[in-house]
Amino acid sequence: MKKISLVISLGALFAAAGLAETLSGVVGDSMCGAKHAADGPSDVACIKKCVKGGASPIIISDGKVYKISADSQEKVMSMLGDKVVVNGKMDGDTIDIASVEAAK
Repeated sequence: MKKISLVISLGALFAAAGLAETLSGVVGDSMCGAKHAADGPSDVACIKKCVKGGASPIIISDGKVYKISADSQEKVMSMLGDKVVVNGKMDGDTIDIASVEAAK
């Protein structure tokens, strides 16, 4: 019985680890979406204005838009418009961010 429990526990651990994801992209906003995949001055200004106006921050990676879980949005607020590397767990098109850092 202990072996079965151990196998199930290890299987669950590997399944959870399989959901971990690393994304490189730009922190954008849900109103404009992938329109601001660049990080130019006008893009940054628009992203900040849209988020201040109520849009949610998003990650734009390779032209695809990823939502950020509500619990994780505060982690990217100081990086609006910046290129970043995000680590976290994916659930469909939403990422729950474990860590975020400026892209090098």
